[in-house]
Amino acid sequence: MTEVCMIIGAGAGIGGHVGKRFAQDGYHVALCRRSDQDGLDRMVGEIEAAGGSASGHIVNAVEDGAIESLIDTLEAEFGPIKVAVYNLGAQIGNRALADTSLKTFELGWRIGNLGVFRVAQKLFPKMVERGGGTLLVTSATSAMRGNAGQHSHAAAMGGRRMLCQTLNAEFAPQNIHVAHILIDSAVNAPDTLGKLLGPERFAKLLESKAQGKDEIMEPSAIADTYFHIAHQHRSAWTFELDMRAFTDTAWWNHPLDI
Repeated sequence: MTEVCMIIGAGAGIGGHVGKRFAQDGYHVALCRRSDQDGLDRMVGEIEAAGGSASGHIVNAVEDGAIESLIDTLEAEFGPIKVAVYNLGAQIGNRALADTSLKTFELGWRIGNLGVFRVAQKLFPKMVERGGGTLLVTSATSAMRGNAGQHSHAAAMGGRRMLCQTLNAEFAPQNIHVAHILIDSAVNAPDTLGKLLGPERFAKLLESKAQGKDEIMEPSAIADTYFHIAHQHRSAWTFELDMRAFTDTAWWNHPLDI
């Protein structure tokens, strides 16, 4: 039976490229995102045109029962989910405390923490019964350091990191590999960073940082690392990793006001 790689947060950046990479190795890739059916269809078409197997699924992961129903549907239609990738971000931009509503703060928690918990609670018993599996969780600099204006995002990402640690502590002995992957740099992703910055600022970023010098993270290169982590021998599993472009200063060397 074909093994499935489920990607929650399959945009044109990291998620979509991770899907392409796993499809190259024979996985059926289930690309899941909240909106943009046309973009989803294009990604599925690109994977199939390259000889891979993929399906697209519009899912609002915040809705009650949506993640659980998705997992049941995928396993019934395509086969066991061997690798799950949780790639949903919770970045809402810089907002002062007074401008961060309770609803906004809670949304960060729901996307950043509760979604990961729901994936694990639904999927891990199945993985344990089958003898193992992998959960790769995309994270951000805010998981390690909180800055002004990042109350919701830092709380969400910090909680995501700790949740990955507790899941690992419980399930690694049961052959489930949980990896927290910190992206500590700008990523060439038009529908995530591009939307956050706006088209003009994103274009200027690409012009200044990506003039053929690899100064911005390319999602296809990130995807190679995700694939590698998912196929490590369990005597040498990676549980936490941070990645950045070679020109960027690591998060621990940045002053707090950057």
